[in-house]
Amino acid sequence: MLAPLVTTEWLKSRMNDPKLIILDASMSENKSGDTSDLTNVRIKNARFFDLKNSFSDKDSNLPNMLPEEASFTVACQALGINADSLIVVYDNLGIYTSPRVWWMFKAMGHDNITVLDGGLPKWVKEGFPTEPIQEVTYPKGTFSAKFRPNKVKNAENILHNLKQNEAIVIDARSSGRFCGTEPEPRKDLKGGHIPGSLNLPYTDVLKDGQFLPKEDLKQVFEDLQLGDRPLVFSCGSGLTACIILLASELVQKNPTAVYDGSWTEWGQLNDAPIAT
Repeated sequence: MLAPLVTTEWLKSRMNDPKLIILDASMSENKSGDTSDLTNVRIKNARFFDLKNSFSDKDSNLPNMLPEEASFTVACQALGINADSLIVVYDNLGIYTSPRVWWMFKAMGHDNITVLDGGLPKWVKEGFPTEPIQEVTYPKGTFSAKFRPNKVKNAENILHNLKQNEAIVIDARSSGRFCGTEPEPRKDLKGGHIPGSLNLPYTDVLKDGQFLPKEDLKQVFEDLQLGDRPLVFSCGSGLTACIILLASELVQKNPTAVYDGSWTEWGQLNDAPIAT
């Protein structure tokens, strides 16, 4: 099984692997307000992973929700992804959307995927091969999703956990949003957090567009005193939750899942308890 994270040098050395598929998960805008000046270039032979459209549940009123198994299969096949593809995913902010895509493939039964640490900025800085962004069509792939329900939690699961207290919910939003002292970037959302959840802003596990060294990540999670309990990761809409989930998987053995609706769902529920 691939490691969750690889270096630019690792990818450069495997560019001629016939099973390699490079996915560009960059988004044109995001709720964090982060921007990239690398909007017209991609890693050579990369394929655009359209997270907002092809790979989100369009029937949901919540953003970025994991699509159904069949929809995910069709969208992957359209990108020419095969059952035995070795997938490397990156984005143009260094680390932002790429962990979400990594988690999505894991949730859909494909383990042969990894995230490029430092993403496109590091790749470009090192002078590795790039090309202008262009539209390409691919031969239909053989990928077939096999959904793993243990990777995803919904509001009902979170409400149940408030009573059972089995898992620890870890929230990747800023401390201000977690405490309700900063406004939410989406309209009509209450401030605060899920009662009993812990706050780990996703920026705390990153530096200069890369994950912190493993020793530093170990300390981050040791400070949270998690023991061996299952972990459920949350954020605004399920994107940055995957950054801290991947960080945990680099240094820990705890079972992990994502609350896919995250605060966008919880903050507008009528009966959901909220702490500040």
